[in-house]
Amino acid sequence: QETGNEEVRFMQLDLASLRSVRAFASAFLRQEPHLHLLINNAGVSAGGTTEDGFSLPFQVNHLGHFLLTQLLLERLQSCAPSRVVIVASRAHCAGRLHLDTLGHPPPGLLSTFQDYCDSKLANVLHARELATRLQGTQVTCYAVHPGFVNTELFRHMPLWLKPLFLPLAWLFFLDASEGAQTSLHCATHQGLERFSGRYFADCRLQEPWPVARDDRLARALWEASERLVGLGGAGGSPSP
Repeated sequence: QETGNEEVRFMQLDLASLRSVRAFASAFLRQEPHLHLLINNAGVSAGGTTEDGFSLPFQVNHLGHFLLTQLLLERLQSCAPSRVVIVASRAHCAGRLHLDTLGHPPPGLLSTFQDYCDSKLANVLHARELATRLQGTQVTCYAVHPGFVNTELFRHMPLWLKPLFLPLAWLFFLDASEGAQTSLHCATHQGLERFSGRYFADCRLQEPWPVARDDRLARALWEASERLVGLGGAGGSPSP
């Protein structure tokens, strides 16, 4: 109603529930014959545990998007050329992935913040490995740092911190439309195909933190993510 575009459709999807992700993908594939662009944009910074037993930020920010992308990948390939844009963050530079405890909150006083950073590192590595596996398919993918954007991402921060943080957000952070520009650039700009798997910020190609360029870690994360979401190497997972 707000857009005035009758072709905009709402479909329920809860990334904190792998069951919901599967139900959404099944409904979408039944109803929509075409898919040329997937933007994995949702994110949370709150603590907690999902119904699947994973930490909330890691499942919503990475595992849910990973499963969704895999379930829609065949449709993206059949409609190629197509693109996947994964909204990451510069916070990936503080990420540390421990594959033996993947999906569980890290220890320490800053557990929720570390969990968020870990999920953003997973986003960058996901795009990198997905590009490797999709070479030659005309499906390309990009990881994006949208900037520091004043959205509801921070609504779950501790009450004592909000009086300190929120005025800074209003003064210095981007609004939502400004924060969408790099995602839109990677979704629509011509000639980006040769940069598939790379990291963008401020609508420009940039180098992520060194650990986010580790191909062995990217592959290991992919395989671990498959196991955690119940794909186990099947379910439309492309091979290198």
